[in-house]
Amino acid sequence: MKTLGLIGGMSWQSTALYYRLINETVKQRLGGLHSAQLVLHSVDFHDIEVLQRSGQWDQAGLLLARAGRALVTAGADALVLCTNTMHKVADAIERAVPVPLLHIADPTAAAIKAQGLSRVGLLGTGFTMEQEFYRERMRALGVDCFVPPAPDRQIVHRVIYEELCLGVVREESRAQYQRIIRELQGQGAEAVILGCTEICMLIGPGDADVPLFDTAHLHATTAADWAVGQGVAAAA
Repeated sequence: MKTLGLIGGMSWQSTALYYRLINETVKQRLGGLHSAQLVLHSVDFHDIEVLQRSGQWDQAGLLLARAGRALVTAGADALVLCTNTMHKVADAIERAVPVPLLHIADPTAAAIKAQGLSRVGLLGTGFTMEQEFYRERMRALGVDCFVPPAPDRQIVHRVIYEELCLGVVREESRAQYQRIIRELQGQGAEAVILGCTEICMLIGPGDADVPLFDTAHLHATTAADWAVGQGVAAAA
């Protein structure tokens, strides 16, 4: 089994989910008392959020690249960046380390295409929804993403940072997300990407009439398959 290096803390709520999902998947694949070989570098999300908000993406990339190098030194054979938004600086991390970074968009696109879908709504932080880095990657993989209008993007973003990242789940926020998903469906979305690793705390398959693609779950389980030599990612 190979060792995964997790760059986490963004937020720790979803990083804890990654830890559980990776270990559960390894147990399912190998049975017995097997669990994942992991090393974790958990950053202070406050520092990252300040850099996000001020547009200091290069500095954020340097910070996460240092985390990646530390994980390689600790024995990581591949890196897992436990967040969608910070894949904006994936290139900086990849340049800094000699091991693969298992990109969160890749298993998401693969799962969408496996269901014969191509036009999907995207929910995430304002950075993920409004900047091109995520949608460009998905487009290159054959998936066309579109996002809610600005007022709804603000709602989605606010709930992530002011509630979910703090471990707060509110029914009124679930109702708002359900409405936004219905409106994306009305605009032609064949499915919706839960493109922030905390959204699965609030929204699940029973909350929508279209398929939901949970990026945290897809990313974590694909990384676990890579570690045990199974699945598409094992060839990376």
